[in-house]
Amino acid sequence: MALNPEMRASDADRDRVAAALREHCAQGRIDVEELNERLEGVYSSRTLGDLEKVTADLPEEDLYELPVPSWRRSTPARRMGGGLSRGGLRAGWATYAAVNLVCFVVWLLTAVSSGAWYPWWVWVAGPWGAVMLAGQAFGTRGDRR
Repeated sequence: MALNPEMRASDADRDRVAAALREHCAQGRIDVEELNERLEGVYSSRTLGDLEKVTADLPEEDLYELPVPSWRRSTPARRMGGGLSRGGLRAGWATYAAVNLVCFVVWLLTAVSSGAWYPWWVWVAGPWGAVMLAGQAFGTRGDRR
């Protein structure tokens, strides 16, 4: 924590250690009763060495927040065997359907009221659908290795 444990602790030092203790409690390393005992020790400490004693048995860094080695990284799409994940495909097609439904309803209302029956919504549905199908069929660029 500090180079000189005899150095006086500031309020900011105490607040930082108290926040770390609350985080350890939230992660289940200490219970609420122990948290309260340690917080009393934090706010009664005078030196940085006293603060260090309160947290001596707790890790300074959560091991789950450390960066993952590059050899262990894999995207969900690659783990599923290529293409987008099922959730991503479902969301993409749902968005496609919702937008095209809105376009179709607007077209239908204007066609009925004005008598112009040109199906302009096909220019929205067609290219977008073709791109979605191609993406689903051939996968993304990152999947090809």
